[in-house]
Amino acid sequence: MRIVIAAIGRLKSGPETELAERYRKRAEQAGRSLGLRDIDIVEIRESRADDAAKRMLEESIALANVIPEGAVTVMLDERGDSLASIAFANQLAQWRADNKPAIVFMIGGADGLASSLRDKAAVKLSFGTATWPHQMVRVMLLEQIYRAATILSGHPYHRSG
Repeated sequence: MRIVIAAIGRLKSGPETELAERYRKRAEQAGRSLGLRDIDIVEIRESRADDAAKRMLEESIALANVIPEGAVTVMLDERGDSLASIAFANQLAQWRADNKPAIVFMIGGADGLASSLRDKAAVKLSFGTATWPHQMVRVMLLEQIYRAATILSGHPYHRSG
Protein backbone atom coordinates (compact mmCIF):
# COMPACT_ATOMS: atom_id res chain seq x y z
CA MET A 1 0.00 0.00 0.00
CA ARG A 2 1.34 3.38 -0.99
CA ILE A 3 1.02 6.44 1.23
CA VAL A 4 0.85 9.89 -0.36
CA ILE A 5 0.99 13.15 1.51
CA ALA A 6 -0.40 15.80 -0.81
CA ALA A 7 0.21 19.24 0.60
CA ILE A 8 -0.47 22.75 -0.56
CA GLY A 9 2.78 24.68 -0.26
CA ARG A 10 6.40 23.69 -0.21
CA LEU A 11 8.70 23.17 2.73
CA LYS A 12 11.78 25.33 2.49
CA SER A 13 15.18 24.04 3.49
CA GLY A 14 15.59 23.99 7.23
CA PRO A 15 14.82 22.06 10.38
CA GLU A 16 11.19 21.27 9.49
CA THR A 17 12.24 19.75 6.18
CA GLU A 18 15.02 17.75 7.82
CA LEU A 19 12.67 16.44 10.52
CA ALA A 20 9.95 15.58 7.99
CA GLU A 21 12.45 13.68 5.85
CA ARG A 22 13.81 11.84 8.90
CA TYR A 23 10.32 10.58 9.84
CA ARG A 24 9.46 9.78 6.21
CA LYS A 25 12.55 7.55 5.92
CA ARG A 26 11.89 5.91 9.28
CA ALA A 27 8.27 5.26 8.35
CA GLU A 28 9.27 3.71 5.02
CA GLN A 29 11.80 1.42 6.72
CA ALA A 30 9.44 0.40 9.53
CA GLY A 31 6.52 -0.06 7.14
CA ARG A 32 8.28 -2.15 4.51
CA SER A 33 7.62 -5.44 6.32
CA LEU A 34 3.99 -4.42 6.79
CA GLY A 35 3.31 -3.84 3.10
CA LEU A 36 3.61 -0.05 3.24
CA ARG A 37 5.62 0.42 0.06
CA ASP A 38 6.37 4.07 -0.39
CA ILE A 39 5.65 7.34 1.32
CA ASP A 40 5.50 10.02 -1.33
CA ILE A 41 5.26 13.73 -0.71
CA VAL A 42 3.47 15.74 -3.39
CA GLU A 43 3.85 19.48 -2.95
CA ILE A 44 1.36 21.64 -4.79
CA ARG A 45 2.00 25.29 -5.45
CA GLU A 46 -0.25 27.69 -3.56
CA SER A 47 -2.85 29.44 -5.69
CA ARG A 48 -2.14 33.09 -6.43
CA ALA A 49 -5.83 33.97 -6.89
CA ASP A 50 -6.96 37.20 -5.21
CA ASP A 51 -10.13 35.69 -3.77
CA ALA A 52 -10.00 33.11 -0.91
CA ALA A 53 -12.85 31.04 -2.40
CA LYS A 54 -11.08 30.84 -5.75
CA ARG A 55 -7.78 29.90 -4.02
CA MET A 56 -9.53 27.08 -2.16
CA LEU A 57 -11.14 25.82 -5.35
CA GLU A 58 -7.92 25.91 -7.40
CA GLU A 59 -5.93 24.20 -4.66
CA SER A 60 -8.64 21.58 -4.13
CA ILE A 61 -8.71 20.77 -7.85
CA ALA A 62 -4.93 20.39 -7.83
CA LEU A 63 -5.14 18.02 -4.84
CA ALA A 64 -7.95 16.00 -6.43
CA ASN A 65 -5.78 15.49 -9.51
CA VAL A 66 -3.10 13.61 -7.55
CA ILE A 67 -5.44 11.08 -5.91
CA PRO A 68 -4.95 7.63 -7.45
CA GLU A 69 -8.03 5.61 -8.35
CA GLY A 70 -9.31 3.54 -5.45
CA ALA A 71 -7.29 5.45 -2.86
CA VAL A 72 -8.60 6.27 0.59
CA THR A 73 -8.55 10.01 1.15
CA VAL A 74 -7.82 11.53 4.54
CA MET A 75 -8.12 15.26 5.00
CA LEU A 76 -6.23 16.99 7.80
CA ASP A 77 -8.78 19.28 9.41
CA GLU A 78 -8.89 20.93 12.82
CA ARG A 79 -12.61 20.00 12.97
CA GLY A 80 -11.91 16.36 12.19
CA ASP A 81 -11.62 13.33 14.43
CA SER A 82 -8.74 13.16 16.87
CA LEU A 83 -7.42 9.59 16.85
CA ALA A 84 -5.15 8.08 19.45
CA SER A 85 -1.97 6.65 17.95
CA ILE A 86 -3.13 3.05 18.39
CA ALA A 87 -6.48 3.82 16.72
CA PHE A 88 -4.60 5.50 13.85
CA ALA A 89 -2.37 2.42 13.49
CA ASN A 90 -5.41 0.14 13.52
CA GLN A 91 -7.07 2.24 10.82
CA LEU A 92 -3.99 1.95 8.59
CA ALA A 93 -3.95 -1.81 9.22
CA GLN A 94 -7.63 -2.05 8.25
CA TRP A 95 -7.08 -0.20 4.98
CA ARG A 96 -4.13 -2.48 4.25
CA ALA A 97 -6.31 -5.54 5.01
CA ASP A 98 -8.97 -4.11 2.68
CA ASN A 99 -6.33 -4.05 -0.09
CA LYS A 100 -6.56 -0.32 -0.64
CA PRO A 101 -3.90 0.63 -3.21
CA ALA A 102 -3.10 3.95 -1.55
CA ILE A 103 -3.94 6.36 1.21
CA VAL A 104 -3.76 10.04 0.37
CA PHE A 105 -3.41 12.47 3.26
CA MET A 106 -4.40 15.95 2.12
CA ILE A 107 -3.04 19.07 3.79
CA GLY A 108 -4.83 22.16 2.53
CA GLY A 109 -3.57 25.69 2.18
CA ALA A 110 -4.10 28.60 4.54
CA ASP A 111 -7.69 29.07 3.32
CA GLY A 112 -8.63 25.40 3.69
CA LEU A 113 -10.17 23.12 1.10
CA ALA A 114 -13.31 23.42 -1.01
CA SER A 115 -16.37 21.70 0.43
CA SER A 116 -16.59 19.47 -2.66
CA LEU A 117 -13.22 17.90 -1.75
CA ARG A 118 -13.94 17.93 1.99
CA ASP A 119 -17.15 15.96 1.40
CA LYS A 120 -15.29 13.25 -0.54
CA ALA A 121 -12.74 12.58 2.20
CA ALA A 122 -13.22 9.18 3.84
CA VAL A 123 -11.75 10.52 7.08
CA LYS A 124 -11.17 13.99 8.47
CA LEU A 125 -8.25 13.82 10.86
CA SER A 126 -7.35 16.41 13.49
CA PHE A 127 -4.23 16.93 15.55
CA GLY A 128 -6.28 18.93 18.05
CA THR A 129 -8.28 22.11 18.00
CA ALA A 130 -5.24 24.38 17.87
CA THR A 131 -4.27 25.83 14.52
CA TRP A 132 -0.90 24.43 13.39
CA PRO A 133 1.42 25.71 10.68
CA HIS A 134 1.26 23.46 7.63
CA GLN A 135 4.95 22.59 8.00
CA MET A 136 4.34 21.25 11.50
CA VAL A 137 1.25 19.31 10.42
CA ARG A 138 3.35 17.51 7.84
CA VAL A 139 5.99 16.62 10.44
CA MET A 140 3.35 15.46 12.95
CA LEU A 141 1.62 13.35 10.29
CA LEU A 142 4.86 11.68 9.25
CA GLU A 143 5.71 10.97 12.88
CA GLN A 144 2.27 9.37 13.39
CA ILE A 145 2.70 7.22 10.29
CA TYR A 146 6.09 6.10 11.62
CA ARG A 147 4.57 5.48 15.07
CA ALA A 148 1.74 3.47 13.48
CA ALA A 149 4.24 1.29 11.62
CA THR A 150 6.15 0.64 14.84
CA ILE A 151 2.94 -0.19 16.72
CA LEU A 152 1.88 -2.64 14.01
CA SER A 153 5.30 -4.30 13.91
CA GLY A 154 5.61 -4.56 17.70
CA HIS A 155 8.60 -2.21 17.87
CA PRO A 156 9.07 -0.56 21.31
CA TYR A 157 9.06 3.05 19.97
CA HIS A 158 5.45 3.60 21.12
CA ARG A 159 4.79 3.38 24.82
CA SER A 160 1.23 3.47 26.06
CA GLY A 161 0.01 3.82 29.56
